Amino acid sequence: MEGCVFCRIVAKEVQSKIAYEDEEVVAFHDVNPQAPVHILIVPRKHIPTLNDAVDEDQALLGKMMLVAQKLARELSVADSGYRLVLNTNRGAGQSVFHIHLHLLGGRLFHWPPG
Repeated sequence: MEGCVFCRIVAKEVQSKIAYEDEEVVAFHDVNPQAPVHILIVPRKHIPTLNDAVDEDQALLGKMMLVAQKLARELSVADSGYRLVLNTNRGAGQSVFHIHLHLLGGRLFHWPPG
């Protein structure tokens, strides 16, 4: 999608610190981290919001979760705990309209959030 910063990161048009990538998913460090570990996990396929996902995206969405699990282990936050956040639309805090999963860890989190 033209103008989408995450599509540009996936296409390597915008530099980012990549934590993981394969043929379906790219994960990179957030430029404005909210925790010591803050990774964004995005599909290569442009899906604006979770509301735009379709049945055919089910495996891709599941893969994003498993990539988060893998990265949590690699970044040593799996045992201490981590949070996964997927914001949908502006009212929930989504600012980039390319679906993305936040992996946050390395500090104590409280409930309820925000």
